[in-house]
Amino acid sequence: MRRLAVISAATYGYLDATRTPGSHHGTAFTTTFNGWDEEKSKSLGGTFIKSGRKLDGARVVKIWDPDQAAAKKLADATGIDDVATTPESACEGVDAVLIIDDGSGAQWKYATHPLKKGVPVFCDKPLAMTAREAQAVAKLVRETKTPFMSASSLRFVPDIVKLRDETLPTLGKVHLANAACGNELVYYGIHALSMIYAVLGRGAVSAINVGQPGANLVRLRFEDHRDIMLTVATRDWMRAGYQITLYGEKGWATVQPDLKNLYSYLLEDFLRLLDTGEESVPVEEEVELIAALEAGKRSLELGREVMLEEVLSGEI
Repeated sequence: MRRLAVISAATYGYLDATRTPGSHHGTAFTTTFNGWDEEKSKSLGGTFIKSGRKLDGARVVKIWDPDQAAAKKLADATGIDDVATTPESACEGVDAVLIIDDGSGAQWKYATHPLKKGVPVFCDKPLAMTAREAQAVAKLVRETKTPFMSASSLRFVPDIVKLRDETLPTLGKVHLANAACGNELVYYGIHALSMIYAVLGRGAVSAINVGQPGANLVRLRFEDHRDIMLTVATRDWMRAGYQITLYGEKGWATVQPDLKNLYSYLLEDFLRLLDTGEESVPVEEEVELIAALEAGKRSLELGREVMLEEVLSGEI
């Protein structure tokens, strides 16, 4: 039985907002492994997601959160043995750590210590809010040779896997595709673009955003001349959701993926990494994703096409 720690898992504050008790990813990840006590869960404040699909072979045994009271309540409701007082101490005596999306966009900072100690790490999406920050994490991953994974859960849901493995081969060559989701371009747009990468692969080279603040319309050009259109807009513009459409020479396909138990498939892939050492999402690919999204963001600010190399090199 693998022993896991969850870090920054009991509270949430979206992009500099004050953190409050409750965590969508923190509770969903933990209940996927540990289950929960129904009565105790009722007393928790904020979001508490109860996973409908349990994974065997691992258990969360440690938790850390800057709000120790919230961490203790989540630990009590989900049977976590140890509430650590620091993120560093949460990494001791475990087989891997899960660094949770806490809303900051900077949860990658908690990865430095376990990576240097050789403790395998899952770092929740987005890996970082800028390409340069993501590059720094990737550099440390390769220097330490520590098993590492960062990815959107949308890559692994059954509908997207089926689209890649069963539907895509029937469409012929796909030159054009669309993907859409709600909210901020980097923080949430990573889900839309990750569906594209999961199905069609990597290779983005430039971005041009012809939308407006809050309503991003980003054309991403790939090195094989494939063009992808990302539509990522806030609630003022459209309802949140997820969709991908492929336009092939022989046919089209559109999917709005079923998100039921989506985190369990992501975590299952991380456990597979721990077992086999095989990376389904190399960290360099996740860096490229962040760079593509950042290029789209900078394009809107600058009013021109932006090359990924510009954000990766720090030229802009």
